[in-house]
Amino acid sequence: MEKIAVIGGGAAGMACAVLLARKGRAVTLLERGERLGRKLSATGNGQGNVTNVNMGAEYYFSDDNGKVARALSRFSASDTVAFLEDMGGIFLPDGRGRVYPAGRQASAVTDLLRREIARLNVNVVFGAQVSSLTYDGDFRLAWAGGQMRADAVVLAAGGKAAKNFGTDGSAYALAQGFGHTVTPLSPVLVQLRCDPKAVRGLKGIRADAALVLLRDGKEIYATRGDILFTESGLSGDAVFRASSYAQKGDKVVLDFLPDVDSGRIAAAAERGGMLCIVNNGLARVLAAHGRAEELCKRFELTVTGTLGFDYAQATRGGIPLKETDENLMSLKREGLFFAGEILNVDGMCGGYNLQWAFTSAFIAAEGL
Repeated sequence: MEKIAVIGGGAAGMACAVLLARKGRAVTLLERGERLGRKLSATGNGQGNVTNVNMGAEYYFSDDNGKVARALSRFSASDTVAFLEDMGGIFLPDGRGRVYPAGRQASAVTDLLRREIARLNVNVVFGAQVSSLTYDGDFRLAWAGGQMRADAVVLAAGGKAAKNFGTDGSAYALAQGFGHTVTPLSPVLVQLRCDPKAVRGLKGIRADAALVLLRDGKEIYATRGDILFTESGLSGDAVFRASSYAQKGDKVVLDFLPDVDSGRIAAAAERGGMLCIVNNGLARVLAAHGRAEELCKRFELTVTGTLGFDYAQATRGGIPLKETDENLMSLKREGLFFAGEILNVDGMCGGYNLQWAFTSAFIAAEGL
């Protein structure tokens, strides 16, 4: 029987192994760590945001969004929900279309996949960080303490974000060994750094705010959502979404009361100061910067950078889609497939990156 090696035990690798094993294929799943799905267990702030009902290629960044669109048409958000619910559980959307397990526990999603992998008797090898991938008529894989041959390989070893989960970017070299290129890499869905003086005293304060990202005075991106002040800048889901567009030197403009006009704020502030208008700690800092009632509608910060790959949820860049066919098989080496974050595809915050993991896993499995 043809042997298939899947490199990487994250969401894409586990899903691909399950889909292949269901077709009766002989699959070996190679995971560098001691557990499968560590990053998946942390997704959605630990609640398991697996996809989004508002799905489309327009929510992704890639070198070929047309190919992303075609892939999503083959395995959609509803297909992801059906795939997961077939293993058990109930998955429901929230008011913004983000789909979670009903129990709001990401680790339970990982457990579903782990249980299915065990049920299907997939051969899982832990501590197998593949350091060598070559081809001499079939694929040869080697890692510290082990090696194997395979007729086909799915490279699903992740990107460079969150190396504490085992994704340190080293897997790109395996693809480069076959002549693949890697587009420039940058962290996305990550906290933004700002001038520490500008956010001093705000650490831990959270607000529902409108956010506008400006570059040279022009609007680059606008959103609304959770803003969390940190010691070095900004976090929260609105900031993670904006980080996909942000560059050093951009301006972040926050409106802490997007549903209230300036006149109403000014009248309330004249009667009782800023009490019950914004968080008291926020009001004090705004007052130190100027007129608090005006700044709560327009508080401006300058982006000085991000917290980097260690704190990012995803990677911008990777193996170009243009170097793969419609089944995500390498155009450089027949039998080598890609899935997940290692490809030059990243999505907005809200379940889009996990959807790509499941979509690309399905595409690769079908291609095999």
